[in-house]
Amino acid sequence: MSAVVVFIDQTEVSTSPGHPVLSKSSQELLTLARLAGEPVAAVAGEASDELAAALGGAGVSRVFASSQDELTGYLVAPKADFVAQVATAAGAAAVLVGNNFEGKEIAARVGIALNAGVISDAVGLTVADGAITVQKSVLAGSYTVEASATSAVSVISVKSNSVDAEPAAVPATAAVEQFTAEFAPASLGAKIIERTPKPASGRPDLSDARIVVAGGRGVDGNFGPVEELADVLGAAIGASRAATDAGWIEHSAQVGQTGKTVAPQLYISVGISGAIQQKAGMQTSKVIVAVNKDAESPVFEIADFGIVGDLFDVLPQATAEIKRRRG
Repeated sequence: MSAVVVFIDQTEVSTSPGHPVLSKSSQELLTLARLAGEPVAAVAGEASDELAAALGGAGVSRVFASSQDELTGYLVAPKADFVAQVATAAGAAAVLVGNNFEGKEIAARVGIALNAGVISDAVGLTVADGAITVQKSVLAGSYTVEASATSAVSVISVKSNSVDAEPAAVPATAAVEQFTAEFAPASLGAKIIERTPKPASGRPDLSDARIVVAGGRGVDGNFGPVEELADVLGAAIGASRAATDAGWIEHSAQVGQTGKTVAPQLYISVGISGAIQQKAGMQTSKVIVAVNKDAESPVFEIADFGIVGDLFDVLPQATAEIKRRRG
């Protein structure tokens, strides 16, 4: 089987007790990698015994780990150098990375280094006669097309929540190899001089949350009812671009074409019209509930359940009822 390199970035992962060793997005990438060939992990950061065990459970038998400080002290370019050189060393037929801003930059740089075709916004893949065909989301998620690279190596950035993460049917024993990458001088041209930890909110991460409550222009600057409902449900908070551009909530909460893609079990859309840019980030949610006082709002076209009403009346009632039923 052909090797498929999966980039695992541990440089930003918390090592606190109870924190998953492998992120949900990494588990999704490894699940897809097993479909395409033999998964090989390119680990940026610490490759602990716990991580090796988790990778083995995902079917990875070979792990390339970088001990270079440059991967944490500089911007994304050294990570791309590392991934490209691991792909060459492993004789990879494909490289899988996340589809976030950093992942897409890594994909582009790796594509240049390997003279490889790059496919972004992937939501799935199939393999036939050794050839990889990628399902790719286009036009703000309105269509899914199939694409394949004509080069020897395919570099693919995969949207999170596009596949259900599953362990390997037959676990492997992951052998860790320390790998020293050679960095181009230009890759070390921009250095990180300071890091500020993001304040903990106590809520789940938006990309991985099973329940998301998202507010839009209709909240008119008041996310209080949205936050109260989210907290009683143990949900993450999302927002439309209109809400983040208005400064009502941080941009990291944005869901949509230019924000994050989520696919929770339950997505509650509050005061959001449901324009195509927003749909692109949430339309694969298992159940969508929309609350909007405009009965003609486009969001009702994709909602499983719709409530026509003022969110400032509907949400407090929902929050109170949930609390009552939970005693």
